[in-house]
Amino acid sequence: MISRRPVRREPRQERSRAMVDRIIDAGHAVLLEHGYDRASTSRIATAAGVSPGSLYQYFPDKHALLAQVIDRSTDRMHARISSAFVANLAGGSLTGAVRGNVIALLDAFEENAGLVRVLYEQLPPAADTRRADFKHRIDELVTTTLLLYDRGRGGRVDAVAWVLVRTVEYLTISYVLDRPRIDRDTVINEITRLLTGYLTDRIGPPQPP
Repeated sequence: MISRRPVRREPRQERSRAMVDRIIDAGHAVLLEHGYDRASTSRIATAAGVSPGSLYQYFPDKHALLAQVIDRSTDRMHARISSAFVANLAGGSLTGAVRGNVIALLDAFEENAGLVRVLYEQLPPAADTRRADFKHRIDELVTTTLLLYDRGRGGRVDAVAWVLVRTVEYLTISYVLDRPRIDRDTVINEITRLLTGYLTDRIGPPQPP
């Protein structure tokens, strides 16, 4: 796991923790409204209703603050996607599981389209580890999921997971950000058909334990 950049000072009192949460919430709102480059600490302090000095007690600069904003948001997205993956495994059908997971990804990305745009279009190179971290966690999740279906064949599940994650990531993110003139159900059906065919060829029909 890629290490996270800590706050300058950990809040210990409840009032201080509430202030930090308010600053992070304000950072999220300012980030989505103004984008990464224009999300200044002064804008965030104003939105949070605190002085710039109070903000700097906990965050040394805007990059540290926005790293916390992005970490918190991607943590929530990852938890949501993980829950969906686990729930979809229970059905037993490969097509059903793939379709359910594609829908879960699209739902999560569409509901967080502003954050997704920041992650994929606006992050400076120094902050790009946030996107890599999120992608790495999805890699691990997909690899673990595929191990349940591999039936001990000893295939390169990690390689299959890498290809799957990059393929579905590109397709779902492109759909959310580009908004092509293709209806959502058609996109879901086509991605499901593509991934199901690849999985059937590489791993075979699923037989979860």
